[in-house]
Amino acid sequence: MKKPRIAAAIAALLFAGILLSGCGAKDHHIKIGEVTRSVFYAPQYVALEKGFFKEEGLDVELQTTAGGDKTMTALLAGQINVALVGAETSIYVYQQGAEDPVIDFAGLTQTDGTFLVAREDSGTFDWSQLKGNTFLGQRKGGMPQMAGEFTLKKHGIDPHADLQLIQNIDFANITAAFASGTGQYVQLFEPQASIFEKEGKGHVVASFGTESGKLPYTVFMAKQSFIKSNTKDIQKFTNALFKAQKWVQEHSPEEIAQTISPYFKDTDMDIITSAVKRYKEQGTYAETPAISEEQWNNLQDVMESAGELKQRVDMGKVVDLSFAESAAGAGK
Repeated sequence: MKKPRIAAAIAALLFAGILLSGCGAKDHHIKIGEVTRSVFYAPQYVALEKGFFKEEGLDVELQTTAGGDKTMTALLAGQINVALVGAETSIYVYQQGAEDPVIDFAGLTQTDGTFLVAREDSGTFDWSQLKGNTFLGQRKGGMPQMAGEFTLKKHGIDPHADLQLIQNIDFANITAAFASGTGQYVQLFEPQASIFEKEGKGHVVASFGTESGKLPYTVFMAKQSFIKSNTKDIQKFTNALFKAQKWVQEHSPEEIAQTISPYFKDTDMDIITSAVKRYKEQGTYAETPAISEEQWNNLQDVMESAGELKQRVDMGKVVDLSFAESAAGAGK
């Protein structure tokens, strides 16, 4: 079986021996690399815009690192301090035998964030309609693709036999490929799904988040060495995140959309609001930074189904719940 690109990138870094023991960042300054820019990550933008990080004495710098493989490469090489990416990547690093493993310390989202978008609106939808059609999927080994395949199998569809699955398009170019006519179905995050609906380029017919269940889909993680050297800052970071998560739970989609709009300057407010509403309605945004054992087990079920898990990993090996527990306790 061909290794996913992220695993290959991790292996190359490990072989080269460039995993740094620390990242040399200034005190209280933290660089985050987010895997993509999406309304899916609304609580992160709320924490920035509402000044929750600053209240904790942190100077947080955010950059978009465009894809799980690039994000993890940046983290392992010390170019960023904290990665916002799928929890599966911490398992990939652990499976490669890293001496300085990557540790998940705070959860942001608890369901898949993608939606099934059909080019044509048939009026009613049934998963069997995908059979025999071209499906524009995501990167092999990444959570969107694994959750997508998990859902297809759940509905009796073999993703590699019952449809034409395209996976050779870079993450950043998937929306453009569908817009130009590639595929009858595509798996998209918000706000792109809502944008396509408004432009008449596609129709949201199902949610992979609803179908695949709760799991630590997107988490904040850092190298173990960085966490040990910056324990207080990681706690402050998690405290700020928890404040933002509570704020999101307590406010309307309209209020959330207005707050995070500076991060989506080219997107209409009604589109941002629609995307937030969809995510709130399906319980996508985690209510606390804590990751549960049930979510962790479901994550590994999804990975096993996709053939991407060498062996199951005990949650305690790559997840540190102490920061989330402390933040939740202080926030009561």
